[in-house]
Amino acid sequence: MDNQRLILFIVFSFSLLLLWEAWQDKHTPPPPAVTATNAPASTSTPPVPSQGLNAPAAAPAQTGFTKGARAVVETDVLRATIDADGGDLRQLQLLTYRETETRNEIFTLFEEDPTQPYLAQSGLLGKDLPTHRSVFQLNPGTYRLTRGASQVEVPLVWNDPATGVRVEKTYVFKRNSYEIALRTRVINNGTQPVDLTPYYQFTRHSGAPRGASFFLHTFTGPAFYTDAKKFQKVTFKAIQEGKAEFEKTADNGWVSLVQHHFVAAWLPEGSVKREYYARALGNDLYSAGVILAEGTLAPGQQKVFTVPLYAGPQTQKLLEAAAPGLDLARDYGWLTPLAFPIYWSLAKIERFVGNWGWAIIILTILLKLALFPLSAAGYKSMAKMKKLTPRLQQLKETYGDDRAKLHQAMAELYKTEKINPLGGCLPILIQIPVFIALYWVLLAAVEMRGAPWLGWITDLTAPDPFYILPIIMGITSILQVKLNPQPMDPMQAKIMMIMPVAFTVMFVFFPAGLVLYWIVNNILSITQQWVINKQVQDGGKLASGKA
Repeated sequence: MDNQRLILFIVFSFSLLLLWEAWQDKHTPPPPAVTATNAPASTSTPPVPSQGLNAPAAAPAQTGFTKGARAVVETDVLRATIDADGGDLRQLQLLTYRETETRNEIFTLFEEDPTQPYLAQSGLLGKDLPTHRSVFQLNPGTYRLTRGASQVEVPLVWNDPATGVRVEKTYVFKRNSYEIALRTRVINNGTQPVDLTPYYQFTRHSGAPRGASFFLHTFTGPAFYTDAKKFQKVTFKAIQEGKAEFEKTADNGWVSLVQHHFVAAWLPEGSVKREYYARALGNDLYSAGVILAEGTLAPGQQKVFTVPLYAGPQTQKLLEAAAPGLDLARDYGWLTPLAFPIYWSLAKIERFVGNWGWAIIILTILLKLALFPLSAAGYKSMAKMKKLTPRLQQLKETYGDDRAKLHQAMAELYKTEKINPLGGCLPILIQIPVFIALYWVLLAAVEMRGAPWLGWITDLTAPDPFYILPIIMGITSILQVKLNPQPMDPMQAKIMMIMPVAFTVMFVFFPAGLVLYWIVNNILSITQQWVINKQVQDGGKLASGKA
């Protein structure tokens, strides 16, 4: 198998794998509702409310939830809605981001859609303590971050006259920050000690986020992090089947819900003991959270504990600053060791040129230069093979169907001409991981979301709206095939010409940034290959490492 066929085969196989994953994710039937017979309620997990989003484990979850007094918070980067019923964070919009399909609409991360809700909840375990179904006192209205202020606070209060326990929950929003601090103050004015066991969770449907592409499969679901087990992704399917594997107890770490380009994470601080959980609620709803052990509060005492909530883009710097390991939510796949330096280089170039599209082009040129000696060796081998094509065809006509004699004659010809037909395979194989790593970088980089390049390309993470780049990519791929040795088998030759067309169709749905990389790489490869072919055909010799 020559080099071009090898690289096309590998990339084609990789593309088919992505399509298969997307098809599987799209066509998997929704899981059945959970009942008490197949998912008994755990005594250690947060209580399941009798109404609202999380229905009792013995009955299917209801799709609606109660509404109470509401506070709308507006900062320079966020717009949030907090409901007094449960003290939930019911809606969260990221003001500087737009929806993929409707560019004029602000991107919404949390929302209380009746059929596909996604919200952040918190409460306290134990008898006569407020959960995410309890009603708090809240002054409704709009809370704005005023000019000159560094933060804005939204207080909620819950009182139990019978026990003398008072709970104050305060959301703290900061300027230019996607981190929301949830400060809880518990005052025990009663006569009995109170066990402080707060919990923080996300409740979400299992569907992909709006605007997700069928052809680009990305992970959506809970993820946990601990120092011992590091980043642990959990699929909704695994939760439904009771096969979710992650570290359940630790004195460190966090819980999150990951989706393409964005992440929400409860980030407990310090070394307080934690218990992590994930469970199916029925009706395609799931919860994932963490329970903290804050000790016992004696009568007459009070205690304050704060847990930050990061809810925003998977920007490298912001994730690294928010919590240890949170940057792993930005998933580069199994080629992370290679993908991270590629992104680092890309970000440095973008900072210099001020445009992600030109940064991709420059990075492609630099990668091509770095791999130049290896690719030159591969192209030289292909050029020699192409020069031998007429003689190989003569051998095929001479020996006909006697494949043993044909292969022996071909081996002798290769030996005489000092050609290794597989000599260029290794150099090409080395370039494959670079392509795949760059694919994940361009797919994961939220910094490119909405980033324009040139003219009609207004978002490098979205497909080319006019299909111009995929068509150019297809043309350059056909030119590459023409420069390669043609297979002696007519059927193989036809397949070689069909594959660029198939690539063109698939790349119509790929991010414009990735197609741009592929085009530039093709153009550079065609130039290098043409020069080498010409030198070999003219009988010239290539200096080591030079075309």
